[in-house]
Amino acid sequence: MGDVVQIYEDYKARADFLTVYVREAHPTDEWQMKSNVKDDVCYAQPKTLEQRVAIANDFTKRFEFPLPFGIDDMSNAANDAYAAWPERIYIVDESGHIAYRGGIGPFNYRPEEAREWLAARYGVVKHESPKSPTAAAPASTTGAAAAARATTSTPAPADAAK
Repeated sequence: MGDVVQIYEDYKARADFLTVYVREAHPTDEWQMKSNVKDDVCYAQPKTLEQRVAIANDFTKRFEFPLPFGIDDMSNAANDAYAAWPERIYIVDESGHIAYRGGIGPFNYRPEEAREWLAARYGVVKHESPKSPTAAAPASTTGAAAAARATTSTPAPADAAK
């Protein structure tokens, strides 16, 4: 999760971001992971939109998640349209076309590829070495898809669409 948050912090002035909470990735009543217990992110699969909203609110508050956050409806329309479960990154250009389609997580989830696309479009953001370690939220706590929407009319790099 930290990579996506850093990308957001680096490029939020140039691109719009949205995280969409889709089905729970590792619910207690389906496929609970030990890492979820360790990170204290244990939720049953929500059966109602109200339950899904409550889980999303708990996540964003507990982990101080700064990205704009949407919630898929119970028919899972966003998940079905974008094959977002358990996690995936898309970049949608100004004309509404997908300019970057990331791999499906966890094994093909590569935020650095989205960073490379944004860097090619807007320039590289450099960071100084951190002076002290910071507390990090779990790498993946819920099913989510993060998307960045490019906000200028500069053409996307030709090799960026995948």
